[in-house]
Amino acid sequence: MRRKAWAGSVAALMLSAGAACGSGSGTEGGGEATGAVTTGATTGSPSATHELGTPEELASGIDVPWGLTFLPGGDALIAERDTGRILRLTPGGRPRQVAEVPGVAAGGEGGLLGLAASPGFATDNLVYAYLTAAGDNRVIRFKLDGGDPEVIFDGIAKAGFHNGGRIAFGPDGMLYAGTGDAGNTASSQDPDSPNGKILRLTPDGEPAPGNPTPGSAVYSLGHRNVQGLAWDDQDRLFATEFGQNELDEVNLIQPGRNYGWPEVEGEGDTAGGRYTNPLVTWPVREASPSGMAIAGSTAYVAALRGERLWTLPLDGDDLGEPVAQLDGRYGRLRTVQVAPDGALWVTTSNTDGRGDLRDGDDRVLRFRAR
Repeated sequence: MRRKAWAGSVAALMLSAGAACGSGSGTEGGGEATGAVTTGATTGSPSATHELGTPEELASGIDVPWGLTFLPGGDALIAERDTGRILRLTPGGRPRQVAEVPGVAAGGEGGLLGLAASPGFATDNLVYAYLTAAGDNRVIRFKLDGGDPEVIFDGIAKAGFHNGGRIAFGPDGMLYAGTGDAGNTASSQDPDSPNGKILRLTPDGEPAPGNPTPGSAVYSLGHRNVQGLAWDDQDRLFATEFGQNELDEVNLIQPGRNYGWPEVEGEGDTAGGRYTNPLVTWPVREASPSGMAIAGSTAYVAALRGERLWTLPLDGDDLGEPVAQLDGRYGRLRTVQVAPDGALWVTTSNTDGRGDLRDGDDRVLRFRAR
């Protein structure tokens, strides 16, 4: 796919049955780190465009919503980063707590992060979560109707920033996880470290068959902080990535490729093909991209510092010009997902300590498909 630079103005689980850091520009708030079924993402279907005028407000008063995943029938599960609670939301209803994950060590950008329902949820009732624990970041799974959780992958270094956290099942049935460098930039180039990577795992947490290096969970490397994963209708994987001082990115992810961090930020010297350049870049003040979704020929990127929803036309092997939507209207945007009925769900992130609070924050918004 042709590259296009854009720099214009542009433990145990307790289930309830009823129920970027620092002062520069490279983290979720735009600060440079000091010190060096439809599941967790969408797969390009259904094909639709969306009416991005006045949305339906599905829920408000949520405490730092982060992960979002859909269940059969259209209900959603939403992770609250700092409380460790998981809420279930039926369109037209009120969110209700259905689980609480103890041992979540919330702090800075860490906490209860990504969620992904099992592709076989209708029969296995399994939900996967990426969380920050006392000593690391890890992926767990548990049955939504009760029982102890199982840690399926751990040892991902944690920090107050750059914890990654997005998880999603791909069209191949494997579980993908975006991780951050946790402030140790060298880890992104270390093939033996899970940090600064996109990981590809079996549903049991083992390195997936067909990975670039047999026995390794690493699918791609050279990332700074990946928080968005989405597939198009050709099963191509795209990911968003936080830059440091200059440029945020959208990358087309191919197995075994090295995306350059910390040697390259944005588009630059590929060192004779060793590094892969991004498809699109933005100045960090206009993005800090977190969640990503694809519906038909349109990709959506939720921007934190940029406080907007970017739309990116996908046209064969090219990308059209990004367009800013919802600019400043709802503040920081964390997650964007396409629901089973084709509607676009967007969550705000103004209660995370970096946003300007609006009455009713944080909220879940629904934009209908045309």
